[in-house]
Amino acid sequence: MPAVRPNDGTPPVTHPFFQITAHDATTAARTGRMTLAHGVVQTPVFMPVGTQATVKSAHPRELEEIGTQIILNNTYHLNIRPGLDVIRQFGSVHRFQQWTHPILTDSGGFQVFSLSGLRKITEEGVHFQSHLDGSKLFLGPETAMEIQGILGSDIAMLFDECPPSGCGRDYAEKSLALTQRWAARCRAWIDQSRPVCDNGQPQRHFGIVQGSIYQDLREKAARDLVPLDFDGYAIGGVSVGEAEAQMLEAVSWAAPLLPPEKPRYVMGVGTPPQLLEMIARGVDMFDCVLPTRIARNGGAFTTRGLISLRNKPFALDEREIDPEGGTASACAGFSRGYIRHLIKSGEILGLRLLTLHNLHFYLTLMRQSQEHIAKGSFRAFKDDFIARYQSARTNTNTISTSTPP
Repeated sequence: MPAVRPNDGTPPVTHPFFQITAHDATTAARTGRMTLAHGVVQTPVFMPVGTQATVKSAHPRELEEIGTQIILNNTYHLNIRPGLDVIRQFGSVHRFQQWTHPILTDSGGFQVFSLSGLRKITEEGVHFQSHLDGSKLFLGPETAMEIQGILGSDIAMLFDECPPSGCGRDYAEKSLALTQRWAARCRAWIDQSRPVCDNGQPQRHFGIVQGSIYQDLREKAARDLVPLDFDGYAIGGVSVGEAEAQMLEAVSWAAPLLPPEKPRYVMGVGTPPQLLEMIARGVDMFDCVLPTRIARNGGAFTTRGLISLRNKPFALDEREIDPEGGTASACAGFSRGYIRHLIKSGEILGLRLLTLHNLHFYLTLMRQSQEHIAKGSFRAFKDDFIARYQSARTNTNTISTSTPP
């Protein structure tokens, strides 16, 4: 399929597996078409998190029905359980979990942050104690890439250190230098091994920009990674406890320095307004545990903000979850009062309905963004959505947004 001429009159930008198909008229937002081993992904895109080869409580067919294009698995967790011998037996993580569409695997770098009490960082890599049984586990640049090669994901992330929020300048600088050395080792392993997916198509590899909250470090990370010529680039180390303004600054610093013809991915974020703000800054890809984690705690995303269906006022509410924005097909016709009853009763159906609703909400937001970018009206859409989303006070007292290992 040929690239579509952007609406600003500039010629389309192409890359062997990524095409930019439109630019917004007044922001850096763009739409794209990414051709991966297991299918085509239209961007901007949200990737539901399936850490352990499953998006919690959702059947693969249900994910397809709500428009999921690509999901995320985790290298650290799948290496521990079920283990690589199992994945080898099944041929790939796609065949293991019966997901025929693209998969991106995180390298385990986030666990260097989230399991800080169970690991030791060295030049060689990271030595972990398993969070399950305390057994020893090592991940380094080469081993993380090799594991992802065995998993057979469409996109494999480089191994990096995700520094904690609030770390000092000295720590951030040393951490970034280590991550950049690891990136060069990942590049060497990729060039030597040339991993492919279970259908013989090439696996793609994304570098990761770190640098904490320091502008010069973020810019240096981006500039140093570009010559290594990865297939795409991610901005990591955000949403790890810093203020939202700092998160957006980190993206604003790095994104313009990344190759415009390659996909840009912000890892582990965020709320619906945050996603729109990052799309406006030229970001193409996102993942986050919020939709499913919020659902398991009785929360639902709506066009008027986040609501907790555990709260008593919803007991007699006959409206659907989001009457202004629509709901996933699985939730159509079910009232807030009924879903609250399921949640309060501990019924699994309630968690499943909220999970599908929240994922559908995020996926719909991406589709709407694509449509408005193509029309050149994304800024107005973004501003209107955020104003409505923030118009009502939300009660999240009973909703946990803590990050899993």
